[in-house]
Amino acid sequence: MQYVLVAAGLALLLLGGEMLVRGAVDLARKLGVSPLVIGLTIVAYGTSAPELLVSLEASLSGSPGIAVGNVVGSNIANILLIVGCSALIYPIACTGGSINFNAVMVLAATALLVVLGYTGAITPWAAMPMLGLLIVFTVYSYRTSRGDAAAAAAALDAEGFENGTKPVPKMVLILIAGIAGVVLGSHLLVTGAVGLARSHGISETTIGLTLVALGTSLPELATAVVAAYRRQSDVALGNVVGSNLFNILGIMGIVPLFGSLPVAAEVVAFDFWVMMGATVVFVAWSTYCGSIGRVGASLFLVCYLAYIGCHYFGVSAMAMN
Repeated sequence: MQYVLVAAGLALLLLGGEMLVRGAVDLARKLGVSPLVIGLTIVAYGTSAPELLVSLEASLSGSPGIAVGNVVGSNIANILLIVGCSALIYPIACTGGSINFNAVMVLAATALLVVLGYTGAITPWAAMPMLGLLIVFTVYSYRTSRGDAAAAAAALDAEGFENGTKPVPKMVLILIAGIAGVVLGSHLLVTGAVGLARSHGISETTIGLTLVALGTSLPELATAVVAAYRRQSDVALGNVVGSNLFNILGIMGIVPLFGSLPVAAEVVAFDFWVMMGATVVFVAWSTYCGSIGRVGASLFLVCYLAYIGCHYFGVSAMAMN
């Protein structure tokens, strides 16, 4: 039964996330909102809605290990799996000052999460500044990128978003259906994942770091792969950078507001450093190499398989010893 719940939850998250993003984008464009604002908010953060809902549901239902594991595992998957798959299809160009700035922001946010993790828990007092940083970053990105509205619109078109051609009531219905799908899907996924963990003697943290994290990263994976196939490397890269920032500053800034979020010692000793190492390599590669080609993509994918293997064979738990 748990497998059915997990499969149904993943399916609803994918469908609901797709409808949520597309409905919101179509509605915003119909109402005359700048495509750049849409790209910076709805598209960049909308694909992370499953991670937010799953982490919030897990925390409120008494499974904080899944909440933290989901964020850390998703960020690892975003870099090693999604960048790897995208660059394997078509090399990702990493050029421009904005890319470098955003990459450094991801590195700084990751370092902040690692430091907070060593305190043993993320408290509401630590969460509020993180949420504030996300708001400041979004406003700053908007103000410094206002001249690129045409490029943002082209990026949205490349991803297949329509230019507000549906009737407004239909857009609203799609948006509501997407929200409902994400909410219900997150509940089913967390329920099934917790059941699987308990029935197989696997920790909830491990389930969150692997199965749940991979499942909630599928919207980002789908978006990045399509963007890479259409040779929109900026969209693929921006999707990963924006998602990782939202996962840390947004999810870890919202979920702890409902109660302190304990961080498992296993995650601090192993997974935090995998996330930090992957982020450092990603930032260094994107900053100094100018592009991520198929050689880099293969390296990223091998590292992700090795990471999953470490959890499967229990190597990650040995890091505490």
